[in-house]
Amino acid sequence: MATRSFALPILPRARSSRPWRIASVLALLAGAWLLSLLVPSLTDQFPAHWNLGLREAVDGFSRWVTSNRITSPIFVYFFDPLSTGIDAFVRLIENALLGAHWAVIIGITAIAGWLLGGWRLSLGCSLGFFLCGAMGLWTQTMQTLALMNVSVLFALLIGIPLGIACALSNRFDRVLRPILDAMQVMPAFVYLIPVVLFFGVARVPAVVATVIYAIPPAVRLTSLGIREVQPAAVEAARAFGSTRWQILRKVQLPLALPAIMAGVNQTIMMALGIVVIAAMVGAGGLGREVYLALQRLQVGRAFEAGLAIVVIAIVLDRLSEALSRIDLTQLPSRAAGRAPSWVAPLVIAGLTALCVIAFQDAFPGEWQLGLARPVDGLVRWTRDNLFFITRPLSDFITLYLLNPFRDLLRDIAPWPVMVVAVAAVGYFVSGWRLALGSAIGMFMLGWLGMWSQSMDTLSQVLVTTAITVVLALPVGILASQSDVVRRVLRPILDFLQTVPTFVFLVPVIMLFNVGRVPGIIASVLYAIPVGIRLTELGIRQVSPEAVEAAKAFGSTRAQLIVKVQLPLAKPAIALSVNQMIMMVLAMVVIAGMVGGAGLGLEAVIGLTRSETGIGISAGLCIVILAMILDRITQAWAARQR
Repeated sequence: MATRSFALPILPRARSSRPWRIASVLALLAGAWLLSLLVPSLTDQFPAHWNLGLREAVDGFSRWVTSNRITSPIFVYFFDPLSTGIDAFVRLIENALLGAHWAVIIGITAIAGWLLGGWRLSLGCSLGFFLCGAMGLWTQTMQTLALMNVSVLFALLIGIPLGIACALSNRFDRVLRPILDAMQVMPAFVYLIPVVLFFGVARVPAVVATVIYAIPPAVRLTSLGIREVQPAAVEAARAFGSTRWQILRKVQLPLALPAIMAGVNQTIMMALGIVVIAAMVGAGGLGREVYLALQRLQVGRAFEAGLAIVVIAIVLDRLSEALSRIDLTQLPSRAAGRAPSWVAPLVIAGLTALCVIAFQDAFPGEWQLGLARPVDGLVRWTRDNLFFITRPLSDFITLYLLNPFRDLLRDIAPWPVMVVAVAAVGYFVSGWRLALGSAIGMFMLGWLGMWSQSMDTLSQVLVTTAITVVLALPVGILASQSDVVRRVLRPILDFLQTVPTFVFLVPVIMLFNVGRVPGIIASVLYAIPVGIRLTELGIRQVSPEAVEAAKAFGSTRAQLIVKVQLPLAKPAIALSVNQMIMMVLAMVVIAGMVGGAGLGLEAVIGLTRSETGIGISAGLCIVILAMILDRITQAWAARQR
């Protein structure tokens, strides 16, 4: 019997539009450059007469506020009473913490850790607070905790109801989402500029700025938790005649409690991240110690205060994380179920009472560790003996990376070419909508009168992100291939992620002097943990079947990484690039405090010299740049998926 052969039909190949898109974009860029050459006014900086005049309007409003603060009804009947109430509440909590014996605070923390996670968490939390006292920072720690408690309480009282409203109303969620995006993208430093205008200085503006900065995770995770409640549970409640309020209170909120508690955890971490910045407007505590040490270049003292903030962050993170894993209604039964349930609390209470009797209210001075002196000595030795490394590195970054990119974006390329180039990137990544939004955003930078500073900042962000990617990618790959490397890196990355950003600057300034380079290096240290962790996570989550198939075909370790794991981990790596860009932008303002040019320096000038218009304009430009880069990199990450 003759066998019949079947052939698949040969389909005509779809003509790719990519070459035409590239050609059209190149033609558009050439046209923009030619237009700039033909019209001399386009070759220079963004036309000054196109400025919207926002700076002048804001400065005029600032002068009005200053002149009418005492007599205006909005201050007499709203801002002043609100400020007085917040300040009284903070002082009440602070006096309660400072009035209690230090052993009582440690004992309460130990019992809370025992209830939530057992003896290990109890021991870790009590040792954390003890370390803060041993560094001579007990009073500052309690001041920071008071500011934290009030700020987190207000953030949750506002954020959780807003999250519930977002979950129940899609329209409200669409309205609030861009506001939350702007709140998360804007550097915390920028919040202080308008807050100081309305609330003055000291504790109250610090609380208000912290609340604004910490609200978004509470809103987002509350909304997410309620939306992810199983529809079957909601339908069952409706079938039994429950009202909408009963469904929310008895079904959705209890089932969404883990996500809400995760939001509480993130709110606490966000609030701790702004304590140093809040010190710039008169807030005390650990942030003030770091800020003063930065001004005086006291590396050891800054290290101690920064370490205390890290310790507090770890303690609060572990406690809130343990709280999010359990049902709050089961706490009494959990405590009663421990065998024997009374031993640990009695031991803790006995040790607490013994310390109260034996020691004064102040933490014993003879127990202080004195870490500042050895840290200062180490930094001095490094500065005096490693200058042959630090000086060439600084010169290389400045002369061969920062200056060429800054000159290209700010001075060589005409502004229309930059607008078209950024729009072209958006078009290639996602289409004409992103291209149009990116182009409008670039025009806004010029309309706000900050084109030159924005291009300077953009060049610094691109250089810093490139350096971070080059360092994070191989380390992340190495961590994904070795559990030993992963365990060694974990405490280092935890430290880098929790240490206040200001602390990075102090030793870097000692080694590299002031200027743009310390800001670049501090930004790299701040952003590199997320790059390493997401790269490692992406590679470890590659399908085991794909890895085994590659091994079965005889792939070497290098071939397995290059041809299988990295291509399949591209979505996670793309997401890490997005997150690193956002974290670098968050350091822009802080880098401006140590000589970094661009928008960061303008924001610092706006706050320190009370030039509100400059500060607000610079802050808006940072937000616009962040949104452009965020949307482009998010779209790129989505394409990789």
